[in-house]
Amino acid sequence: HVQLVESGGGSVQAGGSLRLSCEVSGSLDGTNCIGWFRQYPGKEREGVAAIVTLGGTTYYDDSVTGRFTISQDNAKKTTYLQMNSLKPEDTAMYYCVAGWGGKWYEPTEYKEWGQGTQVTVS
Repeated sequence: HVQLVESGGGSVQAGGSLRLSCEVSGSLDGTNCIGWFRQYPGKEREGVAAIVTLGGTTYYDDSVTGRFTISQDNAKKTTYLQMNSLKPEDTAMYYCVAGWGGKWYEPTEYKEWGQGTQVTVS
């Protein structure tokens, strides 16, 4: 059984930074991609960034390119999302996900989801 535990969310002023962490426990057999999605109230979840666990290829939504960086520490089984130059429109619940990631931006590609961590930018 895979468990994804997010941390690092919080409140920050516009222009500030946060780093989200996703600690993975259990086996990731059948998955090759870990990503981050976000959800605005009343909206569908949208892909923010993803990383292929073998090789480290990364993907980003256009809205965060140049501001967010996804990375992984395999020894710690932790994936990070460094968020810089935060904007009020980045305010959302952020979820860590694990799955096959064929279309990294599609929520249906991911079978494992964390509980989410709130990011608020004012």
